Amino acid sequence: MERIYFLFKKTLTPITIMVIPHENLKPLNLKIPFFGILLSFLVLVVGVVQTYRLIMDGLKYPFLMEKVDFYTQKFSEWNSTVTALRETERDFHRIFSSKSKDKVLDTVDTSYSGDIEIENLMGELQKTVERVDEIKDYLRIQKDLYLATPKGYPTEGRISSSYGNRESPFSGIRTFHSGVDISASSGTPIRATADGVVSYSGWTQSSGFLVVIEHGCGFSTAYAHNQKNAVKMAQKVRRGDVVGYIGSSGKSTGPHVHYEVWEKGKRINPNKFLQGRS
Repeated sequence: MERIYFLFKKTLTPITIMVIPHENLKPLNLKIPFFGILLSFLVLVVGVVQTYRLIMDGLKYPFLMEKVDFYTQKFSEWNSTVTALRETERDFHRIFSSKSKDKVLDTVDTSYSGDIEIENLMGELQKTVERVDEIKDYLRIQKDLYLATPKGYPTEGRISSSYGNRESPFSGIRTFHSGVDISASSGTPIRATADGVVSYSGWTQSSGFLVVIEHGCGFSTAYAHNQKNAVKMAQKVRRGDVVGYIGSSGKSTGPHVHYEVWEKGKRINPNKFLQGRS
């Protein structure tokens, strides 16, 4: 107890600090308790340490912000990629739920390793996206070909004259018939057998009212002897659109449509297209 009292008394013992000015002024005596000097020293030490920590944190802050920005950007790219893959997966599930190739191509929309290191993961995701893009490019080409390929009858009726050599109904001489004649009642609608653009719609001496459609992928079709045409040149049409009506215009023996299919500039037998494709 006496030792504690002695130490407490010592801390209260004043220490005199004399300040002697350079000019002819009186010296200044400052009496400060020993405890006050000790407390001031401790406050000074704590202040220096805290200032040092603030300086070091300030030097680290830009580096930490750069790292945060970098990983934020990477996770954003990753999230966008995963979202795109999920959307594509849903599209493919919907597309390939169809049982036939025709239905798949009718509905397809072609409008566009276990490593946890983010750079490697992004690389794997990018490769997956590229493979998906290749699949969509393939489907886009297949759909273009599907839409451009003639399919089915252009009108409801019966084939009265087939493609190939036949006896001419006008001269009785065997001649080559470049299409098929499908007989039907006058005024029956004639429909485009594939998507395309009308390249000709008008009158010719032998074919009467004639419609020619360019479908792309090397295909074109012709519809002749119409009662009248229902489309104009440069008009876009889709498979099933009405392009004219059954008639007997031009050099004809009765109401029918003379239907031709061209591929890469050459007439081909339309018969294989009349029944559609597998």
